[in-house]
Amino acid sequence: MSELNGEEKQLVDWLADMNEDQALDLARRMLLQDGRDPLRVLELCRMSMDIVGKRFEEGEYFLPELVLAGEMLEQVGRMAKPLIKDGGGAQKKLGRVLIGTVHGDLHDIGKNIVTFMLDINGFEVKDIGIDVPVQKFIDEVNEFQPDVVGLSGFLTLAFDSMKDTIRGFEQAGIRDRVRIMIGGGQIDETVRSYTGADAFGINAVEAVNLCKRWLQIAA
Repeated sequence: MSELNGEEKQLVDWLADMNEDQALDLARRMLLQDGRDPLRVLELCRMSMDIVGKRFEEGEYFLPELVLAGEMLEQVGRMAKPLIKDGGGAQKKLGRVLIGTVHGDLHDIGKNIVTFMLDINGFEVKDIGIDVPVQKFIDEVNEFQPDVVGLSGFLTLAFDSMKDTIRGFEQAGIRDRVRIMIGGGQIDETVRSYTGADAFGINAVEAVNLCKRWLQIAA
């Protein structure tokens, strides 16, 4: 975290340490009083959620901490979102993205950040939650008709679930209708190849850029 100044590191630490009141007060001051870049504040949130995820994996944190982390992120997001784009709500949506955490995985922090970032960048996003079975993804693709499907997963077991989901798309005859991106945890090119996804994103900004590139939208 050497690239962070003192105030930024304090926000990351307070969020990761579950110091809710102090973290939210600092985020509010940074956004509403100091006029800090809301995207930078959300990036600090992402850094803190990475720490939370690692602590969960190591058994230091449990489900209540994940829930509280998600609630804090949601509150910061509510403060940041109106500051990012003025009057963006009425613009024509750039494309449709279906996103969910694959079956066997209950993590939603990273997925929520991606959903938020896609939304503020003008995409119509449908988030179908966590622990989503293959058939649910297939049904939602047929109903929502997305351009892109995002498969999220933090645990290593999610890699097999992602592969199962994409194989399910192939068997249902819908694989060629959508681009598929994966993200979360230790995703890399090896995992992308294993699952059969079109691409992987290491963070929410990359996920947005992938969608823009696929839909030929100027970044």
